[in-house]
Amino acid sequence: MRRNPVIFYVAMAILATGLGLLLWNHNSGQTLGLDNDQFGNLVTGVALLTVLSSAFLIRGRFGQMLKAALIWAVIILAFSALYVFRYDIQSLGTRLQAGLMPGTAVMRQLDDGTREIVIQKGIGGQFATEISINGEPVSVMVDTGASLIALSYQDAERLGLDPQNLSFSQPVSTANGQALAAIVTLDAVAIGSIERNRVRALVSEDGALSQSLLGMNFIGELSSFEMRRDELILRD
Repeated sequence: MRRNPVIFYVAMAILATGLGLLLWNHNSGQTLGLDNDQFGNLVTGVALLTVLSSAFLIRGRFGQMLKAALIWAVIILAFSALYVFRYDIQSLGTRLQAGLMPGTAVMRQLDDGTREIVIQKGIGGQFATEISINGEPVSVMVDTGASLIALSYQDAERLGLDPQNLSFSQPVSTANGQALAAIVTLDAVAIGSIERNRVRALVSEDGALSQSLLGMNFIGELSSFEMRRDELILRD
């Protein structure tokens, strides 16, 4: 091994390049015209041949050759494990990110290619996060009891909806009691990679709503949503 550092780096480059290509093309299912599983076997085989060739180039006793082969076998197994358990590693990273930054909408991908957005419950026990409305960030609280997205008067102003020219004629119930709201249509609403266009929403009158709400007219159109004890999972 010490006498053949070039072979070591060549084999490492083969494994690293193969793993990188597999991770890059895992959505398409093919790499360089081969199924990802076939390509993974090919990369492993090439690396193994490199190991065997390096063993013959090592001068000395059989024990040195066996030691070199075992080291290479461990390296190959490590790279193979990284690829096989890539989704589990990604899921663990997603959970850590969501746990360390409550309220951050984190995307993760399942083994079948399904993508989901995970929101961790905040300190106050609510699912609060940031969404995009008409390209602008808006802090919202997820409210499954709200039929429509509801914007505070201040957020509506910031989004350029001009509340002063809206008709506040729709009676609504808020945490502060009964209030009036105006119905508007939002060009685009997105959370992570999930986006909907031409979405109806309410704009509450001034002072009626302290924080905007993400209602069921957005959540209910998704493939599914699941509310666990500490996290909300949105799938599209």
